[in-house]
Amino acid sequence: MRDLILNWQLGVNFGWGLLGLHLFGHLAHDRELRPIMGFPITQDQLAGVDPLRHSRIWGAAQVSNAYLASLGGGDPTRRIDAIQVDSLGNTFSKATRYRSGVMIGRTIFETSALEGAAELLKHYDLLLTASTWNARMLEAATGRSVHIIHEGVDVSMFCPAPRSGWLDPNRFYVFSGGKIEYRKGQDLVILAFRRFAARHPDATLVTAWHSPWPQLSVGFGGRLEAPIRLGPHGRLDVMRWVTDNGLAAGQFIDIGPVANAMMPAVLREMHVVLQPSRAEACTSLPVKEAMACGIPVIAARNTGMLDLLTDENCYPLRRQSRVVPIDELGTDGWGESDVDEIVAMLECTYQDRAAAAATGARARQYLLDNGRSWQQHAATFRQWLIDTAA
Repeated sequence: MRDLILNWQLGVNFGWGLLGLHLFGHLAHDRELRPIMGFPITQDQLAGVDPLRHSRIWGAAQVSNAYLASLGGGDPTRRIDAIQVDSLGNTFSKATRYRSGVMIGRTIFETSALEGAAELLKHYDLLLTASTWNARMLEAATGRSVHIIHEGVDVSMFCPAPRSGWLDPNRFYVFSGGKIEYRKGQDLVILAFRRFAARHPDATLVTAWHSPWPQLSVGFGGRLEAPIRLGPHGRLDVMRWVTDNGLAAGQFIDIGPVANAMMPAVLREMHVVLQPSRAEACTSLPVKEAMACGIPVIAARNTGMLDLLTDENCYPLRRQSRVVPIDELGTDGWGESDVDEIVAMLECTYQDRAAAAATGARARQYLLDNGRSWQQHAATFRQWLIDTAA
C-alpha cells in the first residue's frame, strides 16, 4: 500500500475542502492507496456529513492524524516514501514541510500572469489541473504536459426532487452562490436582478454569498455604487449591500453560511440559478450542484466553464467582453457578461418554465453521461496515480 498525502485541509463549505472530503472518503478503504490529509481532520470539519459516511471515514481520519503526528513539526529536507499532492493557487507556491517520493502539483488558478511559473513548479514530478483553460495556459508557460481531471459533484445528494411547498408558490426564485469577490460577479447579479425584479414583483433573489473569510470580501463593489461591509456580528452585511444598491428587501433572501449538505434542499426550491462569473479556474460548484438537481442554470461561457456548458444543458451567457486587470491578476481569457443578456435569459426562464425545466433535466443527464460525479472523479484520479506515480 502506498501513502497518498493530499496536502490541504478537508472541509464542507469551500471548494478545496470538498475536494479533500470526497477524495479522502472514496479512497478511505482503498487497497493500494492510503489517503493522508495534509492537516489534522477534526470532528468540526466533518459537521454536516451524514452518520453513515462519517462512520465510514472516521477510522481512516484517525490513521491520517496519527501519520501526521509521527512526522512531527516537519522537515523540508526529509524525504518520505509517499505520493504527495500539493494544492496550488495563483502564486503556485506552498509551504511544504517535507518532500515525498513523488511530488504532484495540483494547480487551480484564475490569473493569466504566469511569469515564473516554470521555475516555481520545477520540483514537481507531475502537474495536474481541472480545466482545459488552466492546462493550456500552464503548458504554454512551462513547456510541460499538464493532466486534466474535471471536478465532480455529489449526484447522490444533489438530485431532483419535488419542491417542499414551504415557500410561496406564487413567487419566482433566482439563486446565486459563491463567495463575494470581483471574479464571481455578484455585482452583475444585482444589476441584472434589479432590472428583472422591476418588471416582475414576484421575483425573489436568494443568495449564498458568505465564506469562511469574510474580511476578503469587504470593500468589494464592482460596478455597483455601494461596497459590501461587515455587519455588527462580524459577518458580511449582504442585506444592507443589496438594498443600498437598489433591491427591495422583500425581494431578497440571504441564507447565510450553509453547510454543503444542506444545499440540495435550497436548490430544489429554485426556478433558476444565475452565475455570471468573470472567471472560473475549473468549474463552478454552485453551477454543477444546480445542474445535478435538475435546476436550469444561467452561466457565463468563459474560462474553465467552457468544459461544462453547452447550448443544451444551460442558458449560456455568450456576450463576453474583455475584463480590465485588477490587482496583480492577469485577466486574459476572463469575460464580462452583458447585463442585457443576463436579463433576457432570466426573462426566458420566467416566461417558459417548461422549457427551463427541460434544460435542467438535460443538465443532470449531461453530468451523469460525462462522469462528472465525485465518485467518478476519485476513480479517475486513483487510476491516474496508479498508472503514473504509484
